[in-house]
Amino acid sequence: MTTTTRPMHLAAHFPGVNNTTVWADPRAGSQIDFSSFEHLARTAERGLFDFFFLAEGLRLREHHGRIHDLDVVGRPESLTVLAALASVTHRIGLAATVNTTFNEPYELARRLATLDHLSEGRAAWNAVTSPDAFTGENFRRGGYLDRAHRYTRAAEFVATARELWDTWTPDGTPRPFAHHGRHFGIEGEFTVPRSPQGHPVVIQAGDSAEGREFAASAADVIFTRHGILESGRAFYADVKARLAKHGRGRDELRIMPGVTFVLGDTDAEAQERAAEIRLQQISPQNAILALEQVWGRDLAGHDPDGPLPAVDPDPGAPAARGRVAHGDPLETAARWRALSERKGLSTRQTVIEATGRQSFVGSPRTVAERLMEFVAADAADGFVLVPHLTPGGLDEFVDRVVPLLQERGAFRSEYGGPTLRSHLGLAEPVWKG
Repeated sequence: MTTTTRPMHLAAHFPGVNNTTVWADPRAGSQIDFSSFEHLARTAERGLFDFFFLAEGLRLREHHGRIHDLDVVGRPESLTVLAALASVTHRIGLAATVNTTFNEPYELARRLATLDHLSEGRAAWNAVTSPDAFTGENFRRGGYLDRAHRYTRAAEFVATARELWDTWTPDGTPRPFAHHGRHFGIEGEFTVPRSPQGHPVVIQAGDSAEGREFAASAADVIFTRHGILESGRAFYADVKARLAKHGRGRDELRIMPGVTFVLGDTDAEAQERAAEIRLQQISPQNAILALEQVWGRDLAGHDPDGPLPAVDPDPGAPAARGRVAHGDPLETAARWRALSERKGLSTRQTVIEATGRQSFVGSPRTVAERLMEFVAADAADGFVLVPHLTPGGLDEFVDRVVPLLQERGAFRSEYGGPTLRSHLGLAEPVWKG
């Protein structure tokens, strides 16, 4: 097996708001009971993972008036869940996705600093923006910000939160604050003392040029979709190269793609399991939903076991409400048609083949080897694992892959410090009083 000299970082993503989750498996549990969050978080901590990661949406997604089949109705608010998890875990970091478009810095800075105190230095914030007025309808301000303003607001939001965290001196003395910028004008006194990490860890998940620049200037971790070796290396090189102009070193930002895994006793068995899982992930109904998102048309009556629609996509149609459109629909449809014709695939089979997200498939040894290859090749600093089952989907990885990584010196055998920053190898921010 390959040996890497750089330590690998691992995090666990609680599934359910993506197209990887299998809902119909008999082993699948509740998406909203606290016991599910506790099981996955405890498993990740048993595996010595850096952090446990919750995604969050501010509105249920819709398409043609129908609720998105893969959305979770009743998922509790993330920071509240993590505060509860702080009492049943001891070392693992606790990361929440919280939107910068429809929140305010003072309140959110207080909640994050509070979580950092409750967890004794394990809090993290995945700072995301919102792209649409559909989400904004749930808020008094309503509307939405265009791309450029979303990222300028996000950058000022993070900077303002850090100003608030720095209003308490390291020796515990509060000082008044005053911030007057383009998006925020606030002043007063911050009510929460400086937290154990100084600042909670900031994660960013954008992949656009604006998102990459924002991450290079403001984030501690970037969560990316680049789970293929060559695209991962290109993304890694691009983002790391952006750090210098912001006065930052290459080791001040961790790059961690979100990836999936399927294990088997042999590589062949894992491939068989992977094919079965894809059939569960892309049900006939979900295949039609994926089709509608590309075609921009109501295709509820289309046969998922028949060929792709003969009609072209409507390029002017909006994406599913609450979702971000990726790529040109005409180009996507052309690729899907070429794939379908080349392999003789039905609509459902084409969607399965075209949207496959199984990043690492094989025996535990094969998967461990591939993970180490990515880190050694500068395609990642680590990985955010997205299991396909809730809540037990991470158990097999922790039991069978983590020991192999530890055996090769590629992953820790114990936590090296008490805070999430210590897990990630990130220095505590210098106090700016």
